[in-house]
Amino acid sequence: QVQLVESGGGLVQAGGSLRLSCAASGRTLYTMGWFRQAPGKEREFVAAITWMTGFTEYTDPVKGRFIISRDNTKNTVVLQMNSLKPEDTAVYHCATSPRSSSGYITKAEYYNYWGQGTQVTVSS
Repeated sequence: QVQLVESGGGLVQAGGSLRLSCAASGRTLYTMGWFRQAPGKEREFVAAITWMTGFTEYTDPVKGRFIISRDNTKNTVVLQMNSLKPEDTAVYHCATSPRSSSGYITKAEYYNYWGQGTQVTVSS
């Protein structure tokens, strides 16, 4: 069984930064990902990283602003979010997947375990 716990969300003004953490316990799978869901919208992929190689993938709207990293010794994945925009407002979830290739790790259906989510609100 895998447990994922997110932290670090909050309220920030546009242009500001937030740092989200995801602490994993149990048998984590190959890839860790971040997804977000805004009210009235579908869940969307944000970023992912593989534990072993550190391969990363980002959705285009966050490229150059968000950085995903992992600390294998602490079983923790961090999403550093800079230059935040109001459209980044959402509940952010971390998740873990047994897949590792780009074609799969950007899709929520290939993630087996999910955290409860943390709210990120960006004011204009």
